[in-house]
Amino acid sequence: MRTIWEGSMSFGLINIPVKLYPATQEKKLSFSYLRKDDLCPIRYARICERTGEEVPFEDIVKGYRQESGEYVVLKDEDFEKADVRKAHVIEIFQFTEEKNVDSIFFEKPYYLIPTEGAEGAYGLFRDAINKSGKIGIAKFVMRNKEKLAAVRVIGDILILNQLRYFSEITKPEDIEIPQAGIAGGNELDLAINLINELSADFNPEKYHDSYTEELLRIINEKSRGKEPKTKGEIPQPTIEMKDIAEKLKQSLEYAKKNEPM
Repeated sequence: MRTIWEGSMSFGLINIPVKLYPATQEKKLSFSYLRKDDLCPIRYARICERTGEEVPFEDIVKGYRQESGEYVVLKDEDFEKADVRKAHVIEIFQFTEEKNVDSIFFEKPYYLIPTEGAEGAYGLFRDAINKSGKIGIAKFVMRNKEKLAAVRVIGDILILNQLRYFSEITKPEDIEIPQAGIAGGNELDLAINLINELSADFNPEKYHDSYTEELLRIINEKSRGKEPKTKGEIPQPTIEMKDIAEKLKQSLEYAKKNEPM
């Protein structure tokens, strides 16, 4: 697996050489844009706005547009000059209980792996953070942007979870949310019973992308000249409380006869 970042993890005055590897991989179908008439693939070109000419990648530089309309060109080394330490160090500056960090802040996870020779220091830090029951809060720079992160232990390995900044979170008061109604006692009891009936241990291995499987079925049928059949139907919204109570009763009966997914 390809390393996406390499540097060190700073803990007090200790610097542990580490590498970052992706902890997830997106699995999705790849589609191409085609010309409608003859299914010729379409490619996107880098076009100069002034002349309309296509520009080779090696002739492209990165620039920042100022208010005057003029551009300042930045080279790779210029990004490091902004803070050379942050470009090479995951700096843990605080520890906290994991429950203090709401799940809305968690973004992308990475495996944090020691480089050769750093296994001892890595193991010491891993065991210390595991025994403390806390997570580390860190900052570092990757792809020319400062990231906020949480460092925690899963099994025998350290995980670095990229965190969203507070300013990136949309506040609920910024959204027009209708006032929720007050549930009646009977409906509330039925809803809680349904929740209890559908409760089970979370086993991620049980779940898979069934939509993509059905999409592959559509593709396969169309490739054989068949007209694919539509699967499923759009459910009608349940709004009236009397309808909700009846639907909850039906759902509860169904849940009692069938195991949770």
